[in-house]
Amino acid sequence: MAHCLAAVSSFSPSAVRRRLSSQAMGEAQAKKETVDKVCMIVKKQLAVPDGTPVTAESKFSELGADSLDTVEIVMGLEEEFNITVDETSAQDIATVQDAANLIEKLVTEKTA
Repeated sequence: MAHCLAAVSSFSPSAVRRRLSSQAMGEAQAKKETVDKVCMIVKKQLAVPDGTPVTAESKFSELGADSLDTVEIVMGLEEEFNITVDETSAQDIATVQDAANLIEKLVTEKTA
């Protein structure tokens, strides 16, 4: 138990909550490569200034995205990963991690 607590203490509280929440819902965390690619697309779509960090925990709204920007991000992700995101799933995307997790789920379903 102490080992688990030591490992968890290295994460921010919001990251721990998100990880525990997604694990409880049976979602796998996306690979780093997917998260990095989503970060790149988000930076490009939102014209995020150099030096402004975009991480897995970054919320689109905190990066200045409005609903139209979010639609454009989803379209960019669909094009980059050759997937189709339904409207309900698109509305559930709030962070880079949310997007990366959904992408990996859709890619896995597509290849199954």
